[in-house]
Amino acid sequence: MAERTKTSATKRIEAALRDEIAAGEIAPGVRLDEAGLAARFDASRTPVREALTRLTAQGILVEGERRGVFVAEYSREELAQIFEAMHEIEAACARIVSQRLTLLTRTDIETAQAICIAAAKAGDRAAYLRANEAFHMAIYAATGNPYMAEIAVEFRRRTGPFRAKKFQTSEDLVASAQSHQELIDDIFSQDSAAASKGMRSHMTESFLQTLRAN
Repeated sequence: MAERTKTSATKRIEAALRDEIAAGEIAPGVRLDEAGLAARFDASRTPVREALTRLTAQGILVEGERRGVFVAEYSREELAQIFEAMHEIEAACARIVSQRLTLLTRTDIETAQAICIAAAKAGDRAAYLRANEAFHMAIYAATGNPYMAEIAVEFRRRTGPFRAKKFQTSEDLVASAQSHQELIDDIFSQDSAAASKGMRSHMTESFLQTLRAN
């Protein structure tokens, strides 16, 4: 029972930190303190340490030269290389989804977009950042290929804190939600070439905005 409780706590802490980092709530370069996290999550330091180790293995955190772990930071060149890879993966996901779209996956994508629109109209940045991640996750899931989805998710989590900086105003949120709708139209057209092109265009604009913000 104790081992199961520890595992549950580890997963809970890992998921919470991963979501906060992806949403930009914990910025690149920030040091994560074991004692502080243990107090925050009302847990011992053991599951906290294990959660940090798991996030480090995923490349979301990195070990510092001195003791401690930090949210990963990237140079502009490294960020460009990561986004280059993301372009290819996301475009492939959009192409596959356009060919395999079902009523259920279509509904999941539309539902995720509706949440994005509501958050954008409310000017709720935190809610929009989470909804934006969920929107792309719905597209990955719709590929029906868990291996491709896993790769896409990894890139999205690595770049989350950097992409979050481009959303500064309510207008930024609304513009992003509108670009989602254009992307959805391309994917739902079931024209794989249009879906791939639409995603490339969406990702290119996202990358340029991210570079300007960082």
